[in-house]
Amino acid sequence: MKRFTRIFTVVVFLFLYLPMIVLAVASFNKGSDIGAFTGFTFRQYGELFRDSTLLPLLGNSIIIAVVAALISTILGTMAAVGIHNMRRRPQAMAMALTNIPMTNPDIVTGVSLALLFAFAGVMLRRNSVMGFGTLLIAHITFDMPYVILSVMPKLTQMDPDLEEAALDLGCTPVKAFFRVVIHEIMPGIISGALMAFTMSLDDFVISYFVYGPNFVTLPVEIYNYTKKPLQPKIYALFTLLFLVILLLMVLMNLLQLRDARQRQIRKGGAS
Repeated sequence: MKRFTRIFTVVVFLFLYLPMIVLAVASFNKGSDIGAFTGFTFRQYGELFRDSTLLPLLGNSIIIAVVAALISTILGTMAAVGIHNMRRRPQAMAMALTNIPMTNPDIVTGVSLALLFAFAGVMLRRNSVMGFGTLLIAHITFDMPYVILSVMPKLTQMDPDLEEAALDLGCTPVKAFFRVVIHEIMPGIISGALMAFTMSLDDFVISYFVYGPNFVTLPVEIYNYTKKPLQPKIYALFTLLFLVILLLMVLMNLLQLRDARQRQIRKGGAS
């Protein structure tokens, strides 16, 4: 049974990561045919960093991802604290509403937001409102639930006596939050921020419906590239994006493991 489990696990990982391995190998291929490796080269990466179109679009994606992650982390943390302080039934209702944007198909969310922004444009008597602002609002909308779900477990695990002790010692609720609570839930906040950043960086479906001609993100532009034979430098771009997201996910898991170990040490010391 153990042997079967190991083999099955290896097959699953191959199924998940083999396409990315092929893509990474193709990014170092001298030839343009992905099916025939003719030699090792860094030429595709050099062409990528000399590209005057893709790099600015990558910059747009990073800008929108950083700003959206920052705002959604602040708002999501505030929302998580508010939901945590609710009674059981309102809390369950709030969490159910929070989960809807995550379970809702991206195309439905994208079309709904596009209709909302179009309606806002009619009300404001503007021909087009699509641009950086609409992209930012859309990304914050689907980023916030991930932040809330990352922070909520940390609030549940936190010892409530710590906040009460800070209040008894003269701290106001705001001071108690910044001096005590925020330090206890910081791993959840960082994990939520990293998740929000990665979700925003590679989002295409929702962004496709709410972007404007003055501010285009990289995933939206890459969609246009797929309508014709891909240039080898696109393989290099995909490989770099995959590595960045992989590093962020590894960092997030390490932070979670570190937090779990610290909690075990505290429990062991308390016992």
